[in-house]
Amino acid sequence: MWEKLKQLARRYDEIGELLEVPEIYADPKKLRALTREQKELSAVVETYRAYQKCEDDIVQALELVSDPELKDMAQEELNTAKAEKERLFDELRVLLLPRDPNDDKNVIVEIRGGVGGEESALFAADLYRMYAMYAEKRGYRVELLNYNDTELGGVKEADFIVSGDGAYSRFKFESGVHRVQRVPETESGGRVHTSTATVAVLPEMEEVDVDLRPEDIEMQVYRASGAGGQHVNKTSSAVRLIHKPTGTVVSCQEERSQLQNRAKCMAMLASKLYEAERERVEGAITSERRAQVGSGMRNERIRTYNFPQNRVTDHRLTGENKNFNIDTVMNGDLDPIIDALTMQEQAEKLRESTEA
Repeated sequence: MWEKLKQLARRYDEIGELLEVPEIYADPKKLRALTREQKELSAVVETYRAYQKCEDDIVQALELVSDPELKDMAQEELNTAKAEKERLFDELRVLLLPRDPNDDKNVIVEIRGGVGGEESALFAADLYRMYAMYAEKRGYRVELLNYNDTELGGVKEADFIVSGDGAYSRFKFESGVHRVQRVPETESGGRVHTSTATVAVLPEMEEVDVDLRPEDIEMQVYRASGAGGQHVNKTSSAVRLIHKPTGTVVSCQEERSQLQNRAKCMAMLASKLYEAERERVEGAITSERRAQVGSGMRNERIRTYNFPQNRVTDHRLTGENKNFNIDTVMNGDLDPIIDALTMQEQAEKLRESTEA
């Protein structure tokens, strides 16, 4: 562990020196790569150097403890430095855990109504609102790709990109079936119904990250429908791309020009093909998207939104604190859930690294 930290610190300093060389700015690709690597290393190197400083503080405090006049002050400083050293050690162990290479990427989120008819569509619309509010709280930007709504204000499907530093690291925990228990607006008898909506989360990939050959892609254009502004049904600006070798289909209709919609489609297609290739390498039988959302049946849920009991339960959390206030969650306060899931994942990785 310590040798690895020394290597990372040396590499961090080396990058700092390279970025001071004027010639590096003539190569934008290399500059971006070095800047990204420096950013990835900064947290662990800064924590390592803080740990080293704690060690120096402990040595100095131990030297002063033998002085009768400074003993009390030195002992206090010694206790503080030891506690801080222990905290930093735990932090370093977490920072050195294997990191998802996609964590810093933007994310493509797909929401679909599941079991429950119109009520599932209404719940899907609630989830879209929840994620849009969460993205705003985090300072992320949301770009709508598709929004196919219903007459009652529900959503059959909603696709959007969330852009911002670490967007995928936060949204990746949302993949799966979300279950809602409440009295639907369409229910006259006051009975509680159970419905579902599915959420798929993909890291946004660039075309250069995936081998996209023009001859493999069929493009179709059509008139936009649903929520789309003044251009709806007036021009054939909506775009659908079909990747012929795999049968993957993506579409976008929210931009005003065909060119803009095609660009968004290409990003979506690259992301889906990347996921499919990653699964193939990992030996997965079904695609990542199907693994995330399942069939939409009620028993394949990751989270339950129980309105009568005013709580949200995340079924992946194993501790006692897996219930959250439904009003705050539906208004975009997802950080307590995501933080708990992140800490649980880190604890599991630490346990695995210790057992290895």
